[in-house]
Amino acid sequence: MNGGSSLNIMYAHTLELMGIGLDKLCPSKSPFHGVASRKRVQPLSQIDLPICFGTAANFRQEVLTFEVVGFRGAYHAILGQPCYAKFMAIPNYTYLKLKMPGPKGIITVGSSFEHAYECDIECVEHAEALVVDEALVAQLENMANEAMDSA
Repeated sequence: MNGGSSLNIMYAHTLELMGIGLDKLCPSKSPFHGVASRKRVQPLSQIDLPICFGTAANFRQEVLTFEVVGFRGAYHAILGQPCYAKFMAIPNYTYLKLKMPGPKGIITVGSSFEHAYECDIECVEHAEALVVDEALVAQLENMANEAMDSA
């Protein structure tokens, strides 16, 4: 859940895990910012997927458009404002719940604080690894430039 995101985002790796081929993808319209720190992201493509919340007795299904990105993230997908609008869902970050109207009453989707903590730790570790990778690339580029200048 990311109420600040104006897009629904899915990682190409997630599509691979789902067994969805590249032939199902449509061209994407434009780049966006904010998913990868300080970087402009050009999505690989878009895909429309049916998303279902609830139980067999009370469920909602809608088709959502996802921007597909080629890098890995700490999650499988990010559900943003378009998802909330389509499902008329309301997130409560304090209680880790997402509520929406269903045909037979309110549908509640939730998680545990332990699981949320594990996801946060994984997200921080992923972000730290990206920063280390960027620093290493910058250091290698500087060393290559210095070697070219001294030659």
